[in-house]
Amino acid sequence: MMQTVAWVVSLVFMLIVTAVFGIVAIKSTEERDYTPIKKKWYKARTFYGVILVVSMLVVTIYTLRDLPYNQPVYSAEAQPTIVDVEALQFGWELSETEFKVGEPVEFHVTSKDVNHGFGLYDEEMNILTQTQAMPDYTNKVYMTFEEPGTYEVLCMEYCGLAHHLMTAEITVTE
Repeated sequence: MMQTVAWVVSLVFMLIVTAVFGIVAIKSTEERDYTPIKKKWYKARTFYGVILVVSMLVVTIYTLRDLPYNQPVYSAEAQPTIVDVEALQFGWELSETEFKVGEPVEFHVTSKDVNHGFGLYDEEMNILTQTQAMPDYTNKVYMTFEEPGTYEVLCMEYCGLAHHLMTAEITVTE
C-alpha cells in the first residue's frame, strides 16, 4: 500500500516537473522585450515556494511514518532469540534457522568479506525486512514471524559472479 502511494506521488511530481520544463521550452522560442519583474511576482513566487516545500514535507512525513521495520520486542516473557548471521561470498551462516510463530527474533547481521544485503522474504517473495551486511560492523534487524512457512534469505546487493546463489532458508512452525 505505502509503495503504491509513494509511486503515485513520485509519478505526479515527475509529471509536474516535465510539464514545467515543457512550458519553459515552448516559451523560450518567443521573442519578448525585457521588462523587470514586478514586486508582486516576487511575493507570489515566495508564497508558492513555501506552499511547495510544505506540501512536499507533508507527503514525505506521510509516506515515511510507517516504516517497514519491526521494532524490538522486549518483555519478561518474550525475550528475543538472538541469531548471528554472517554473510560471505556466496552464502549465509545463520546460528539458527528454525523458529516458532510469534517468537521474536533479533538478527545480528555482519559480513566476512564484502558488503551484502540481508533480505528476508516470505513464501510469495514479498520482502519482510532487510539490512546491510558489512565487514567489521553488526546491524540488528528485528522480526516476529506471524505465519508458519519457509522464508527465504537473499542477498540484495551484487557481491560477485555467484551472487544469485547466495540464499538460505528459515523454517517457522506453529
